[in-house]
Amino acid sequence: MLRQNQRFLTQIYVLFDAVGMIVAFLAAYWIKFESGWLPGTEALSFSSYLLWGLVYAILAVLVGYSAGLYKPRRRTKLSTDVWKLGQVHLLSFVGLLSFLYFAKEIHVSREFLGIFLGLNLTVLSVYRIAVKMTLFRLRRAGYNKKYLLILGAGSVGRNFYKSLLQYPELGYEVFGFLDDNLKEHPPTGHRMPPILGGLDRLDEVLRNHLIDEVIVALPLAAYEKYAEIIETCDNAGAKTLIIPDYFDLLPARPYFDNFAGIPLINVRDIPLDELGNRLLKRVFDIVFSIAAIIVTSPIMLIAAIGIKLTSPGPVIFKQERMGLDRRTFVMYKFRTMHVSDQKTADTQWTVENDPRRTKFGAFLRRTSIDELPQFFNVLKGDMSVVGPRPERPYFVEQFKDEIPKYMVKHHVRPGITGWAQTNGLRGDTSIQDRINHDLYYLENWSFMFDLKIIILTILRGFVNRNAY
Repeated sequence: MLRQNQRFLTQIYVLFDAVGMIVAFLAAYWIKFESGWLPGTEALSFSSYLLWGLVYAILAVLVGYSAGLYKPRRRTKLSTDVWKLGQVHLLSFVGLLSFLYFAKEIHVSREFLGIFLGLNLTVLSVYRIAVKMTLFRLRRAGYNKKYLLILGAGSVGRNFYKSLLQYPELGYEVFGFLDDNLKEHPPTGHRMPPILGGLDRLDEVLRNHLIDEVIVALPLAAYEKYAEIIETCDNAGAKTLIIPDYFDLLPARPYFDNFAGIPLINVRDIPLDELGNRLLKRVFDIVFSIAAIIVTSPIMLIAAIGIKLTSPGPVIFKQERMGLDRRTFVMYKFRTMHVSDQKTADTQWTVENDPRRTKFGAFLRRTSIDELPQFFNVLKGDMSVVGPRPERPYFVEQFKDEIPKYMVKHHVRPGITGWAQTNGLRGDTSIQDRINHDLYYLENWSFMFDLKIIILTILRGFVNRNAY
């Protein structure tokens, strides 16, 4: 039997979440209908509001279970927990509104719903943060620890131990190492847990000491020993976690696929490979781009007039870019430079104080207004609102040989804005850093992540000092 109390802890989390939602409900009801702070009277009885509050609580718990909110959270970051909580409750709130619509319950106070949502997110976030911080302090002080045994004292095992030292708040302590080839650690400058013997001592160590998890950090040559190791750990009730000898080739969150009944490690799992995710993103792109074109049409009209008045040539600049599945497409922008031959435009990098720019064009670039016609690219299906920025084929041919994993970004549609851009990686910035952010986006895509990037793009402004 595994030494885990996760089921009990999950029940505690669910209970406290439910209590927090009830507290938020009662507080919102008092603020709206009892405090006298807000105008209006109670259109429905308290029991009706309570019923819908219970519907929301049940819905939030179910969504939380399906979204993984109640999975073991020891290894997750505090910001990840809060973000996951926000996703669950925003989705649950949308579900509640749907239920109210289909039940034709039109007399529920909108102000009450807004107050309830705000208080609910605040109460549960504060409670989760308090619990997480308390556990961090307890673990740093030596309480609530979990004990690890590392199989393999080579470079992989030692590096894992050194990395673990950077996160004392996780509450893990390494009891020791087992290794068939080493009796002592080579000098490293770090005090290392002892090597307790060879792998044949695994059963003995697990029986005589309280070990929670066994980390297998063995080379591929020891593959034939894995079955026996896993069986021994299962019999002792210890979890087994394997660090692949080729872990540096894997993404941060590798995904196990199934092909012909055989489990496979999918080295590049991309959520947007799933049809449902692609449809959701495409529908959002169409709706958002239509709204953006309508809202920004006066700005685009002024930009078009300004371009015509300040320099001869077309209003729209068309340029070939590489997009989804390495297929090229024509990207639209407002023209910001004097007209030149197409070869120059396709092969020259824009630099600071570029003499090819017009004065009005420099303004359009700094404010990102020159990018607005790309919403028509989104409508055509060449681009998405959010995604890696597309590059010219001429530079793609250079970067794919110079920048590791550069071509991976073409697994999804390019975007008008992206995770790299919201982190300041625009214009004359590191291509490697941009690709690292693009890969993170590809592997961690979610609808809420797209909304976060759009919100950050708006909040951090469109003015870019690196846009030449």
